[in-house]
Amino acid sequence: MNKLRVAEIFGPTIQGEGALIGEPTVFVRTGGCDYRCVWCDSLHAVDTAYRHTWAAMPTDAVWEEVQRLSKGNPLTVSLSGGNPAIQDFTQLIALGHAKGYRFACETQGSIAKPWFGDLDTLVLSPKPPSSGETVDWAAFDACLLAAKGVGNIVMKIVIFDDGDYVWARAAAEKYPDLPLYLQPGNLEVDPDVAVDPQLLADKLLWLVDKTINDSWFAPRVLPQLHVLLWGNKRGV
Repeated sequence: MNKLRVAEIFGPTIQGEGALIGEPTVFVRTGGCDYRCVWCDSLHAVDTAYRHTWAAMPTDAVWEEVQRLSKGNPLTVSLSGGNPAIQDFTQLIALGHAKGYRFACETQGSIAKPWFGDLDTLVLSPKPPSSGETVDWAAFDACLLAAKGVGNIVMKIVIFDDGDYVWARAAAEKYPDLPLYLQPGNLEVDPDVAVDPQLLADKLLWLVDKTINDSWFAPRVLPQLHVLLWGNKRGV
């Protein structure tokens, strides 16, 4: 069994965003990322300052923990990070599928892996200009190619400002066949600082109004449901 660098495994809880919002899910959050978005809400799984908290776990140990948390119920397992595409989930997905579990992965689309084709859902979340990162669209295309045959491939973009919104429209035109999910970004990422629900609601309304007023009806506009419920607490 290969080893996975794991920041945390938690759940069951609900998926808080994107195409599977509200779905009961166990999360396997890996450590390490090739991006460093300025508004990253998962620095404990990205910043090398937290590397000492990441566990190098054999795949079968990860699988045992997923089964323990889910009490053997074949739920959806979300592979997140950091960037989970850095690692090899081939064996974990095979173990889970043999027991009826489903696997979703969210990645920025910067690294393509063969095991993408084994997923049930692939969420590609290219980072807009406010992130401070620049998308490599050739790498994004390689991710799509690696996931060929997966029944549910979607694009999710976080929107913080007007520049992100314009960029998202251009990205959507580039990939018109990808179902698109938009969500307003949350700038308060400190887990010890309370989130203002009204501020989140105002940002959501701003984004809804922009899409409707522009007659841009392709995307689904969603909140970050987990932030509304639990703020920025880890492990929920």
